[in-house]
Amino acid sequence: MKKLLLFTMLALLACTQPMQKPGPKDSRAAEAWEKIDDGALVVDVRTPAEFESGHIDGALNIPHDQVSSRIAEISDHKDKPVVLYCRTGRRAGEVEQKLEASGFQHVLNGGGFEELQSAR
Repeated sequence: MKKLLLFTMLALLACTQPMQKPGPKDSRAAEAWEKIDDGALVVDVRTPAEFESGHIDGALNIPHDQVSSRIAEISDHKDKPVVLYCRTGRRAGEVEQKLEASGFQHVLNGGGFEELQSAR
């Protein structure tokens, strides 16, 4: 009976506590901005047309399907932070795996361009 009462009290307490929404500080975009603000290399892996329609200031455009052939352009960042982004984070995730397989140590999928913009 005591266990049931304790369980009921804990359940009620949990239900009366306000739900906390994950805020920007909890998101990958917030982590990406921290790294960008600290000087990380920013790579936009979208197409050139997407890049031209808007991008993060200072970002290098290497489309996801060209990363393997253009990896030499960023090889001096193997031991430095690299933040990747695309439209939704999917292509950036693919590139993240390619770079890690190529020896990059500090790669972060920053997600989508709009996600990054809204976190700023």
